[in-house]
Amino acid sequence: MSAAVIDTTLQTPTPVAIANSAPRATQRVLHIVNGEHYAGAERVQDLLALNLPHCGYNVQLASLLPGKFASCRRSQTTPLAELRMSSRWDLRVVRQLLQLIRTEQIDIVHAHTPRSALVGAIAAQWADVPFLYHLHSPTSRDSTHRLRNWLNEQVEQLSIRNAARLIAVSPTLIDHVAALGVPREKVTCVLNGVPALDGATPRPRPVGPWVIGMVALFRPRKGVEVLLEALAALRAQGADVSLRAIGGFETPEYEADVKSLAAKLGVADAIHWTGFTREVNVELAAIDLLALPSLFGEGLPMVVLEALAAGVPVVASDCEGVAQAVETGVNGVLVPAGDACSLATALHAVIAGEHDYSAFSAAAIARHAEKFSDTAMARQVAMVYAEVIR
Repeated sequence: MSAAVIDTTLQTPTPVAIANSAPRATQRVLHIVNGEHYAGAERVQDLLALNLPHCGYNVQLASLLPGKFASCRRSQTTPLAELRMSSRWDLRVVRQLLQLIRTEQIDIVHAHTPRSALVGAIAAQWADVPFLYHLHSPTSRDSTHRLRNWLNEQVEQLSIRNAARLIAVSPTLIDHVAALGVPREKVTCVLNGVPALDGATPRPRPVGPWVIGMVALFRPRKGVEVLLEALAALRAQGADVSLRAIGGFETPEYEADVKSLAAKLGVADAIHWTGFTREVNVELAAIDLLALPSLFGEGLPMVVLEALAAGVPVVASDCEGVAQAVETGVNGVLVPAGDACSLATALHAVIAGEHDYSAFSAAAIARHAEKFSDTAMARQVAMVYAEVIR
């Protein structure tokens, strides 16, 4: 879609004056996200809604698609406007967002996905308020669908050209937006963060069967097939190990394909598919290792940070922002993406005691406390807001 199409599809409405001559002590921010899932971007937005008020910013939420966000979010007391965008080109919601911005006297519009960037940027421009965009993953490598990736990248590139500031969740994403023509000085890296886990202490080395966990919205780029092959290799070596797969599937067709592969590899009886849960910490308490076999498209995975907070060592693919959180030989092991043999070897090394499990666990908790708390994330986002408003 070109800018010309946007201009001829919707005409800019006549500005409406808002009586707001006296400065307010608390600024108001509108966060916009897709909303059909409760995954990384939605969880970041949820945590910001909980923590930004402590930094002087009240939050108004808006979702563009019906789905899990409304029911799963923890920020239930934060106002949420549920809009219904029928397609990625349905720009009718722009007027609804504009009305929301004016009614709630919004000072900043903050979008989290290409779809929300498209409508949020237009609404913010009409309302004459600053627009910010949060990059959670590289859009050009967000899925295995090349056309969808290309379309999303075009939408993103069009929408962020007039953004006041961009926030990237890892340094690798700064390179991504620089390739889209965004000056690097407009991009601030704010690492994702999650809450500390009350009473988290280093875990002792497991005794008995080992449980490997994977937490994800299961879709092709998450690489669960690689983990299934690694699980089969481990069991063939005699390792007493099982997999706890936590999360839902993107489509029923993909679920059928993955479970068919598990049966073919002879590991179906060693896998417990839990389905979607919002109680990730409860699930982390039931596993001994977290595996993240992603093939590509990771900004800074929230589940890795939650594992660190819970003291769960991580074995993960060395792709994009994952290395910001996992350091081989310190709190986990990084392996080449898509390499089932290397993944099985790394998992076996931890299980066999080649690494100090308790030391990994202690280092994980310390790493989270040092760099990845939700309060630190909110404070840094608030600093970006302050710069933009100033």
